Amino acid sequence: MQRTQVAIRPTAPDDADGVRKFLLDLSSHTQTRRFFTGIPRPTNALLRSMLARDDRRDALIAHLDDMVIGHAMAYRKDDEAEIAVVVTDAWQSQGIGSRLIRELLGRAPGIRWLTMDVMGENRRVLSMINRAWPDAVMAVEHGSVRVRTGLAFAEQSSVRPPLVV
Repeated sequence: MQRTQVAIRPTAPDDADGVRKFLLDLSSHTQTRRFFTGIPRPTNALLRSMLARDDRRDALIAHLDDMVIGHAMAYRKDDEAEIAVVVTDAWQSQGIGSRLIRELLGRAPGIRWLTMDVMGENRRVLSMINRAWPDAVMAVEHGSVRVRTGLAFAEQSSVRPPLVV
């Protein structure tokens, strides 16, 4: 059996077409869980924001060859980073989201707090957060759950090693 390494790397401007295809291939269920709405036509503004990297923003993709299978982004403000992650339906629950989070955190020196918004009905992700970061504080706001945890807890989480399939 041939083994394939899922690679993770920073986004680049020429990733727009691959990320657009990735977004269009997400089920409407997965789109809604990540963006809180469906996205039948990803706009150029959305793509630019998903690819943006500067002193406050970082973005990564997980890919197999030229196919994007995951995306993560972070927005930094002082010692806090807000993150968002999405993995294509066929590759969910295989540790790719955890790897993307670990890579984002490793690229964010000085971050002490991690935040994210999760749809209240997204039990799979909320369970993962409870397992990985048991001291995370969760507050329900308008149907979503605002999660905040200290980075020390994130560093001790059960994030899995690199995925080889």
